[in-house]
Amino acid sequence: MSDPKRYPRDLIGYGPRAPQVTWPNGAKVAISLVLNYEEGGENCILHGDAGSEAFLSDIAGAAAWPGQRHWNMESIYDYGARAGFWRLHKHFTARNLPVTIYGVATALARNPEQVAAMKAANWDIASHGLKWVEHKDMPADEERAQIQEAIRLHAEVTGTAPRGWYTGRCSENTVDLTAETGAFDWISDTYDDDLPYWREIGNRDQLVIPYTLEANDMRFATAPGWVTGQDFGQYLIDAFDVLHAEGGKMFSIGLHCRLIGRPGKLAGFLRFLDHVAQKGGAWFATRSEIAEFWAAHHPHQRIERPSQMDRETFVTRYGSIFEHSPWIAERAFDLELGPAHDTAVGLHNALARMFRSASREERLGVLNAHPDLAGKLAEAKRLTAESTHEQSSAGLDALTDEERANFQRQNAEYVAKHGFPFIIAVRDNTKATITEAFTRRIANDTDTEFATACAQVERIAEIRLQDLLP
Repeated sequence: MSDPKRYPRDLIGYGPRAPQVTWPNGAKVAISLVLNYEEGGENCILHGDAGSEAFLSDIAGAAAWPGQRHWNMESIYDYGARAGFWRLHKHFTARNLPVTIYGVATALARNPEQVAAMKAANWDIASHGLKWVEHKDMPADEERAQIQEAIRLHAEVTGTAPRGWYTGRCSENTVDLTAETGAFDWISDTYDDDLPYWREIGNRDQLVIPYTLEANDMRFATAPGWVTGQDFGQYLIDAFDVLHAEGGKMFSIGLHCRLIGRPGKLAGFLRFLDHVAQKGGAWFATRSEIAEFWAAHHPHQRIERPSQMDRETFVTRYGSIFEHSPWIAERAFDLELGPAHDTAVGLHNALARMFRSASREERLGVLNAHPDLAGKLAEAKRLTAESTHEQSSAGLDALTDEERANFQRQNAEYVAKHGFPFIIAVRDNTKATITEAFTRRIANDTDTEFATACAQVERIAEIRLQDLLP
C-alpha cells in the first residue's frame, strides 16, 4: 500500500492546553518591540537586483521598475535610514525600552552609524536575511546558501552572530532551513500564536516566537490599513487591553524606520506607550529575552506522535482502543492525519470516523467483541487490560455473589433481546448508575439500543485515548 497522506499544518497548537504563563515581575503581557532595518538591503539594481523595490513604501500602487533605479522609492527607504531611525532611537532610548532589530545583513553593512547606535543601546540584533527580497521561488539550496552568508556577514558587521531569525518574505522552506543550521535560539517566520512554542525539526527542538503582520506599521502602506497615527495607536491600545485582561500572553509590534519614523505616524504609537506606562502590567523584552525565559520555564518535551508513526507502531499502539478491532486503527492510519490528530480528541475523531463509516455488520462485530459486565471472562481474569481497568474502576471486580448473579442474569436477558452485549462506559459510572442503565436500556428497541451501544463504544475509546495522549 502507498504511504498515507499526512497533513503538515498544525491547526491546533496549544488548543485548550495553553500553558499558564507568569512573566517576570508578575507582568500580564510580554511586549516585543521589533524594528525592521531594511534600508539598503531592498531590491535595487545597485544591489545586483533585476529591478527596483515595490514593497512597503508610501508610494501608492508601486511596481518594480525592471533594470532601472526608482529614485522616489530609494529616497523613501533613505528617509528611514537618515531620519526615521534616529527619531525612533531617541524615543526608545529616552524611555529605556528594549528593542529587537530585524536586520537585513546587507542593510546593516551599509549603515555602520546605525549599527553602532543599536549596539550602544544594547538592542537585540537578529537576522532579517541577507537581502530584503522575495524568497518564495528561491530553490532550497540557494536559500540555504543565503542563510549561511547572512549569518557570516551579520557577524562580520556587528561583531556577533545573530541568535534570532526572521526572513519575512519567506519560502515554504525557510523555517526548516534556518532551524537546520542549529544557530538560532528563536525563529519568527510564523504568525500563528500569541505565545512562543516549540517546533520539532528533525532532531532539533526549535523555539518559534510568532511575529505579527496586524499590529504592524506596514499597514500604513497596505490596504486595508492605517490612515492616521491615531488609528495605529488605538489598535495597539485595544490589543494590549484585551491581552492584559487575558493575562499570560505575548504582544509583538512590528515597526519600520521609513514608516513609523514619520512624525505623524509615530504620534499614535507614542500614545500607546503612554497608555501602557499608565496601566502597567507589561514586560517590555527583547525576543532573545523572551526566548531565554521560555526555554527556562517552558522547555520542550517530546511525545510519541500518532501522525508520525509507521503503520505497525500505530496499529500496535491503538489497535485495542476499539475492543479487539485493530482494523479500525488500520483504516485510520490511511487517513490524512496531522498534528491535529496527535491528541486524544484528534485521534479519537479519526478512529471514530472509521467505526462510523463501517458497515452495520462490522460495527456489530465490534459490539460483540466487548465482554459482558462482570461476566465469566472477568471471573476467569481473561479480560483485556483496558477492560479489566475499566470494570475495576466501577467496583465490578468486587461484587457480592448476589450482585454478580444479578449482572449475569441481566446480561443474558439483554443479549437474548438485542443480539449483542450491554455496553456502557463504566468509568463514567458507578455500580448504581450501571444497574439503573441496565434496567432502563433493556426495554429499548434494538435499533435504538444499537445506536446507544455504538455511542458508548466511542466513549470508551475516548477515555482510553485520554490515558495515552494529551
